[in-house]
Amino acid sequence: MDITPATIDDMPALCELLALLFKQEAEFQPDRTAQQCGLLEIINNQAMGSIFVARAEADVVGMISLLFTVSTALGGRVALLEDMVVSPAFRNAGIGSELLGYAKAFAQANDCRRITLLTDSGNRDAQRFYQNQGFDFSSMLPMRLMFDR
Repeated sequence: MDITPATIDDMPALCELLALLFKQEAEFQPDRTAQQCGLLEIINNQAMGSIFVARAEADVVGMISLLFTVSTALGGRVALLEDMVVSPAFRNAGIGSELLGYAKAFAQANDCRRITLLTDSGNRDAQRFYQNQGFDFSSMLPMRLMFDR
């Protein structure tokens, strides 16, 4: 298995993976047009973020995306782990751990001081996975203001 930066050619596979992810999330629904727009913004602007894919042979079987911003509290660059998903047929094979390890090393090599992520409050499996990867719960609570498109 290889982990490489995503390209525009990976778009169909990335959209399929995001559809799987958003079907299990409480706040989001799959929307291929919206997902394509977001993916293109990240792929075409490396200052905004990075998407990495796990490949088995030539097939994309997993993805992880990092978005970058600056923390005034930490005085430097930080990352938001926006999406991470592995195809169901390839789960429990260590691919998620490899993707996350790759993303953590990439963030550190690019001077990020922290990675923050969100999980659904009821997704205990994801929470255990991230805790096993070194993430801790924060006392901060996410709040959102959604705008109509």
